[in-house]
Amino acid sequence: MLTWLKQLDRILRGEATRVSVLRAGTIDVPARGLVVLIILLGFIYGLCMGSFAVTGSGSGAPMQIPAAMVKVPALFLLTLLVTFPSLYVFNALVGSRLSFLSLLRLLVAAIAVMLSVLASLGPIVAFFGVSTTTPSPGGAYSFILLLNVAVFAVSGFLGLGFLLQTLHRLTIAQYELDPTAPPPVPASPDSALPTPPPGALDRATPRPPAPNVYAVFRIWVIVYGLVGAQMAWILRPFVGRPGAPFEWFRHRGSNFFQGVWAAIQHLIS
Repeated sequence: MLTWLKQLDRILRGEATRVSVLRAGTIDVPARGLVVLIILLGFIYGLCMGSFAVTGSGSGAPMQIPAAMVKVPALFLLTLLVTFPSLYVFNALVGSRLSFLSLLRLLVAAIAVMLSVLASLGPIVAFFGVSTTTPSPGGAYSFILLLNVAVFAVSGFLGLGFLLQTLHRLTIAQYELDPTAPPPVPASPDSALPTPPPGALDRATPRPPAPNVYAVFRIWVIVYGLVGAQMAWILRPFVGRPGAPFEWFRHRGSNFFQGVWAAIQHLIS
């Protein structure tokens, strides 16, 4: 477990995705260990997320806590299962040298980044869940629901940003090994100054990848976000509606975006 945590720390600091490390065309991270950490981090956020159910404004169903603890990691792993084939095809279209297993490790690492951000924001969500009260229980429920949507959006943005930057670095590493690659951008006068190593979300070089590479992977990022949003809608409830009995899954009417819009309207009104 300690080794897996150290590997996760290397990923968050950008040490596992530097260009010098990626020149072999592989991602050296323990996929199985990261999956275990993803589940544990999902449990932590699910605990914080479901704590609203046992407050005065919540549903009053303690079972909502273990349900959320199970559903949060399931949300990310099921989204990975649905979207991984498309990422593999998109990766092949842009000529990347990543193998099937290396691409799987990369996506698992990106999800580990997302869950790390989620778990770090979990205490904040629990704090608002316990302290938020409104004259109408439905108002507090709508606020907590939108707060969780915002937290998931932030974690997804950072995780997918990590994925895009790592794919960018893999493209750079491939160009460096290709003798026909274009020369690098000339260095600026300030480049002689010592600079810290790039982080996991920093661009490693001023030379941008080919436009088609970014276009293809940006399309996939949009697909991943849409699938993740709808997967969350299928697995709901995560928070528990006030006055409603506990249920593992709710009727699948409407869709995620209509549900978020309805929550915004209810909170405003």
